Amino acid sequence: MTEPKQKWTETIETQHSLFDLKLKEVWQYKDLVYMFVKRDFVSSFKQTILGPIWFFINPILTTIVYLVVFGKIANLPTDGAPPLLFYLAGVTLWNYFSSCLLGTSSTFVGNAGIFGKVYFPRLVTPLSIVISNLMRFGVQFLLFIIGWLYYFSKGEVHPNIWVLATPFLILLMAVFALGVGMIFSSLTTKYKDLNMLLGFGVSLYMYATPVIYPTSALPVFFKNFHFITL
Repeated sequence: MTEPKQKWTETIETQHSLFDLKLKEVWQYKDLVYMFVKRDFVSSFKQTILGPIWFFINPILTTIVYLVVFGKIANLPTDGAPPLLFYLAGVTLWNYFSSCLLGTSSTFVGNAGIFGKVYFPRLVTPLSIVISNLMRFGVQFLLFIIGWLYYFSKGEVHPNIWVLATPFLILLMAVFALGVGMIFSSLTTKYKDLNMLLGFGVSLYMYATPVIYPTSALPVFFKNFHFITL
């Protein structure tokens, strides 16, 4: 009597194509992504008094500090944009990028216990970090929109065609942070010093990008370098 053939639903292989991200498989685990997003969101404000209000406090206080230090004391230009709105835009975007990058850079080490117990696509955990940070970014971006509408009503800012590229640029920034973060995450499983080095590097990298100053303040060489690398 022959034994019935077993039908495998998943085959785990040590080698696969470099460009095989298994996005279809990630979609099959969308409920797990939702669970991780919910976990990250809840744990961020657990045992806090103000809770999600910190979504607004963080960019507001940071913007005020930048406005005083770089706008009033250092007297850096903003290319005619209202200084408060200029720094708020830079802080909002940079917070999202740095949160995604630093969060995904430690995802493999932080979830090693789960990885050893049950199988699921490894892309699920860093992707959930990007999505949970996107929710925070959405709230902070709403604050920026309110500020923009205020200055628009006063005639101090005017929209242009580049506004339509905003969703694409946000997606590009998220994918870039996800990719670089996963590279560092795979390396920090063996060299944990890289995680601390990355945190220090991200803090310094902010001052090398047009977050606190406009691109017009850069020399021509550095301006071209920014367009190539960023």
